[in-house]
Amino acid sequence: MEWIHSCFFSLNGEYKSDFHTNSIPLKSNFRPARRDGNPKESSPFINSSSSSDVEKSQQYDGKNMALFEEEMDTSPMVSSLLSSLANYSNLPQGSKEHEEAENNEEARKKPVQAPRMGTVMGVYLPCMQNILGVILFLRMTWLVGVGGVMGTFLIVFMCCSTTMLTAISMSAIATNGVVPAGGSYYMISRSLGPEFGGAVGICFYLGTTFAGAMYILGCIEILLVYIVPQAAIFQIEGLEGPEAEAGMLNNMRVYGTIVLSLMALVVFVGVKYVNKLALVFLACVILSILAVYAGVIKSAFDPPDFPICMLGNRTLMSKGLDICAKTIERGNGTVTTKLWRLFCDSEFLNATCDEYFTSNNVSQVQGIPGVTSGILAENLFTFFMEKNEILEKRGIPAVVDPDIPTTNANRYVLADITSFFTLLVGIYFPSVTGIMAGSNRSGDLQDAQKSIPIGTILAISTTSTIYMSCVVLFGACVEGVVLRDKFGEGVNGNLVIGTLAWPSPWVIVFGSFFSTCGAGLQSLTGAPRLLQAIARDGIIPFLRVFGHGKANGEPTWALLLTASICEIGIIIASLDAVAPILSMFFLMCYMFVNLACALQTLLRTPNWRPRFKFYHWALSFLGMSLCLSLMFICSWYYAIVAMGIAGCIYKYIEFCGAEKEWGDGIRGISLSAARYALMRLEEGPPHTKNWRPQILVLVGLDGEQNVEQPRLLSLTNQLKAGKGLTIVGACVEGTYLNNHSQAQKADQSLRKLMETERVKGFSQVVISSNLRDATSHLIQAGGLGGLRHNSVLVSFPKNWKQAADNQRLRNFIEVVRETTAAHLALIVPKNVSAYPSNGERFTEGHIDVWWIVHDGGMLMLLPFLLRQHKVWRKCKMRIFTVAQMDDNSIQMKKDLLTFLYHLRLDAEVEVVEMHDSDISAYTYEKTLVMEQRSQILKEMHLTKNEREREIQSITDVSRGSIRRKNPSNLHPQKSITEEPAGGSMEEKPEEESLRLSRPRQVQLIQGKNATPTPTSPTSPASLSVGAVTPGEEVQMTWSDDIDKGKNPAVANPETARDMFNMKPNQSNVRRMHHAQKLNEVIVKKSQEAKLVLLNMPGPPKNRTGEENYMEFLEVLTEGLNRVLLVRGGGREVITIYS
Repeated sequence: MEWIHSCFFSLNGEYKSDFHTNSIPLKSNFRPARRDGNPKESSPFINSSSSSDVEKSQQYDGKNMALFEEEMDTSPMVSSLLSSLANYSNLPQGSKEHEEAENNEEARKKPVQAPRMGTVMGVYLPCMQNILGVILFLRMTWLVGVGGVMGTFLIVFMCCSTTMLTAISMSAIATNGVVPAGGSYYMISRSLGPEFGGAVGICFYLGTTFAGAMYILGCIEILLVYIVPQAAIFQIEGLEGPEAEAGMLNNMRVYGTIVLSLMALVVFVGVKYVNKLALVFLACVILSILAVYAGVIKSAFDPPDFPICMLGNRTLMSKGLDICAKTIERGNGTVTTKLWRLFCDSEFLNATCDEYFTSNNVSQVQGIPGVTSGILAENLFTFFMEKNEILEKRGIPAVVDPDIPTTNANRYVLADITSFFTLLVGIYFPSVTGIMAGSNRSGDLQDAQKSIPIGTILAISTTSTIYMSCVVLFGACVEGVVLRDKFGEGVNGNLVIGTLAWPSPWVIVFGSFFSTCGAGLQSLTGAPRLLQAIARDGIIPFLRVFGHGKANGEPTWALLLTASICEIGIIIASLDAVAPILSMFFLMCYMFVNLACALQTLLRTPNWRPRFKFYHWALSFLGMSLCLSLMFICSWYYAIVAMGIAGCIYKYIEFCGAEKEWGDGIRGISLSAARYALMRLEEGPPHTKNWRPQILVLVGLDGEQNVEQPRLLSLTNQLKAGKGLTIVGACVEGTYLNNHSQAQKADQSLRKLMETERVKGFSQVVISSNLRDATSHLIQAGGLGGLRHNSVLVSFPKNWKQAADNQRLRNFIEVVRETTAAHLALIVPKNVSAYPSNGERFTEGHIDVWWIVHDGGMLMLLPFLLRQHKVWRKCKMRIFTVAQMDDNSIQMKKDLLTFLYHLRLDAEVEVVEMHDSDISAYTYEKTLVMEQRSQILKEMHLTKNEREREIQSITDVSRGSIRRKNPSNLHPQKSITEEPAGGSMEEKPEEESLRLSRPRQVQLIQGKNATPTPTSPTSPASLSVGAVTPGEEVQMTWSDDIDKGKNPAVANPETARDMFNMKPNQSNVRRMHHAQKLNEVIVKKSQEAKLVLLNMPGPPKNRTGEENYMEFLEVLTEGLNRVLLVRGGGREVITIYS
C-alpha cells in the first residue's frame, strides 16, 4: 500500500517516482518502501540496476515515453529531432550516414550562424556577377562581326537555352531537400553516386580553375592593349606576323604570372576582403552595361565620331596615321601624308609606291553609324576569315591584281586567328557559365528552396536578354569592319565596345578591367574550396592531402594546386584558346546535372519530392543532349580529352576510392535494370548456348562460424571462367531470434573468404532447427526468379564412416537426392583439401574425363572452364570412354573425335575396353560384409558401447567359422590402424608389403557407420572390415567368449550364424564388381592425372542402402588423389551449333 501511496503522490507532483514507466512490478528490483519520496524501483528498465539507468529514468521522467524508453538511444523523440532539424545543428539518422557527420563531433557542436540572405542578395546578384564578364566586353563585338547577327544570335540562344534547362534541373535537385555548400558537386555526387560525383566534381573544379586563368588573361589583355600599351616587356613595334604574335603572348605570360601570384596571395591572406569587394566588382559590371545601352540610345540621334580609314576596301591601322589621305593641299602645293610614306619608298610624288596603293583610293567610313543607319542589313550574315587575312568591307569596289602578292600587310588590320562557327561557340560559352553561384551559397540563404530556383532562373533570364539584345544592337550600331577588328586597331586602339559607350570609352575599359579582376579572385576563392570538399569526402584517395588547410579552415594546399593548374592556362596565354577548354568542363558538369534530374524523375524514387514543380524529364534530357552536342561542336578533341579525364577518374574511384552509399540514382538504375532483367529471365529457360554454371556452393561452418573447407571456394573461382551466378550458402542450427548474431558472423566470414578467394557472388546463411532442413531450404530458395542456381557444389563427406559424422552422411545423400529431383547439376570434389589454391600453377599434367554415361555435356564443359583459369591453363585434356564387348572401339574413337571437333574442344581421346569377367571372391565377400554390417546396424538399437560389445561377439563367432574352413590362412595380429577416409590415398611401401603379407585381415566393426574397405586390390577376400579412428589401436582376441546377457537377438549364437550365412544381394554384387573393375582401369590410366572427372552414380531409391551407396563411391574413387564426381541436371549444357 505504501508503494501505491507513493506512486499516487508522484502524480500530484510531490514525488518523482517511476509509476508512469513501470507501474506493474515484474521483477524483484524493488527496495523497501521509504517515506522520503525516492523511487521504490532502482531503474525504469526491467532487470537493470545500473546508475546510468537511473539517469535515464530521470531524463525521461514526466515525458510520457514509458513504452519507448529502451529505444531512446537509437530512436530520438520527435521533439528533439525537430529541434535539431530546425537549427541545422544535427542531421537526422540517414542524412548523418550520407554526410558522415558522426565522424565530426566538433563540427556539430559549433553554433550555426542564422541564415540572413534573400533571393536578390543571395542568388540573383551573385549569378549576375558570375555570368556577365570578360567575354561580353572583349569578344562579343568580334563574335557579332564574324558570325553575323543571325549566327551569333543562334549561338547565344543555344547556350542560354542550355543553361536555362540546366537551371531548371538544378532547381529541382536543389529543392529536393537541404543542399549544403558544395553546389553542383554535392548535387551530382548525391544524385549519381560517388564515381560520377567525383569525376564531375573534378571537371567542375578544373573548369573553375581555367576560368580563373581566362579572367586573368582578359585582365592582362585590357591592361596591355587598351590601358598602358607601353608597359609591354616584349616590344612588338615594327614586328610582323609570328614574331609580333609571340611577343604579345610572352607579355601575357609574364604579366599573367605576376597577377596570378598577387591574386593567390590576396586569397591566402584573407578571403573576407574578396567577398567584401564582390559588390564593388558587380557594380562595375552593371555600370559598364548601362553605359553601353546609353551609348546605343545616344547613337540614334548623335552617333559618336570614330572614322575608319579605308584603302580600297581594306581597313588600315589607325596607328601612325595623321590624316586619312594620300596627299593634302598645303598652300600652293601638294604634300604627301604619313600614309603615303607607309606605302611608298619616299615622300616625293614621283616615288615608287605599292601597286594596290596606287590603284585604289583612300576613303573614310564612320565606325559607329548609329542604330538608325540601317547597317544591320550588312551585319546579318557570317564573315569568317582566315588567319592573317586583311579586314575588308563589303560593298566598296577595289582594284586587285591577283598575280601581284600582297605587300605591306602590317599596314592593314589583320585577322589574328582562323574563325569558324564551332570556334565561336567554344569562345562564347564561358560567358553563360556561373549559374551555380546561388546553389553554392545555399547554406547562407534564408529559404534556399525558394531562393535558388527564382534567383537562378531570373539571373539567366536577365543575362540572356542582355546578351541577345547586345547581339542585335551591336549589329545595328557598329560598322562590320569595326566589329571584326578584335583589338580596335582601326579605331585608334580603343576597345570596340567602348567606342559605343557613353559618356566615354574609359568607362567600359576600367569597368571591364575591375570586373575581370574580381571574377579571377572569385575563381581562385571558389575552386580550392570545391577541391577541399571533394578531398574531405574521401572518394579520391590521392586528393586527401588537399582536404587540410589553415587553422581557420582555409584550403592552403588546395589553393597551391589551384594556382599551379591556373598557371597552365596562363602559359597558353591566348584567351581564345583557353575558353574552349573550360567550356568542356562546364558543359560536362551541366550535362550530368541534367542527367541526375532526368534519372531521379524517371526512376520515381520515393525520396524524389522537389518543391520546384516546373520540371520534366524531357526538358532534362534535352538539356543533356544540348550539352553533349555543344561539347563536340566547340571542339571534338577537347571533348574527348575531357571525357577521358572524367572516365579515368570514374574508374579510379570505382577501384580504389572509398565506398559510399549516398542513395544515388545509379543505384536506382541498377535496381531497375536488375528487376527488368529478372523479369526477362522469367520468360523461359536459357538456350543451351547461353547455359553457364550458376553455382550454389554449400560450405560447412565450425564452432567459430568459419568455413571448414576454404579450398571449395578456390575451386569455385577456378570454375567461374563462365561467369554466371555464384551463391555461397551456409547453415546455422537453431532459431532465428536466438542465432541471428551467429548468422551475421557467419555471413561476414563468408564475405571475407569470398573476397580473399576473389569469388564474385552472394553469400546466404540460413538458420533452421536442423542442418538437413537448412540445406534443403538453400537448394530450394536460393537465387531470385530466373536468376537461380542450376548447379550445386558440395564436398564429399570426409569421415563419413565414423559415427560422429553420421549426420553429414545423411545430409550428403539427401543433397544428391534433392538435386536429382530438382534437375540440378551436382559437382562433388573428393579430397578437396588436396585441390590447388588460386595462387598455385600447374606447369604440366592432364585433366582426365571418364565419360561413362552422357550427362548433358557437363563432363566436357567443366574441364574447358577450368582450363580458362591460370591454375589449370597448362594442363591438357584427355577423354576416356568405356567400350563393352559388343562395341566397335575404333568407330567409337572416330565418332568421339568428330564430336569434339564440332564442340571446338582440344582433347586426347582413348577408348578403354572392359571385358566381362567373373565376379571375384573378393568382390563377393566384400559385398556380403557390407550387407551384413547394414543388417546388423539396422536391427541393433543399442548405445555405442553396447553395440561394440555385441558386434565383437558376432565377429568372434565368425572367426571360428573361418578357422574351421581355412585355418592355414589365418594369422593372429596385434593391432590394426587405419587412416581415416578422405585422407591421402597414397600408401607407404612398408604398409603395402605388410598388407600383401596378410591377405586375410580381420578388423573390428566400430560405430554405426563403419564401412568395409579393401586391404589391397589383390587380396582375395576380407571378411569383416571396419573403420578405426586415427591413432587408435584395437587389440584382436581370438577367444570365443561371448557376453550373451545383454541382447536376446544376439545372445543366441544360432541367430548370429544365420546372419553370417546370409547370401548377398545380386544387384549389390554387380555394382561392387563394376565399381572395382572401373576403379582398376581408372587408376591404371589416370593415377598421375592432376584431376579426374567421372560420372557420379545415382543415389539409392530407398534409404536402406545409403551406406552401400557411399561404399560404392569409395571403391570407385580409391587410389585417386583429386576426383570430381559430376551429375548432370537432365538438360544439354553444350552444343555443336553456333
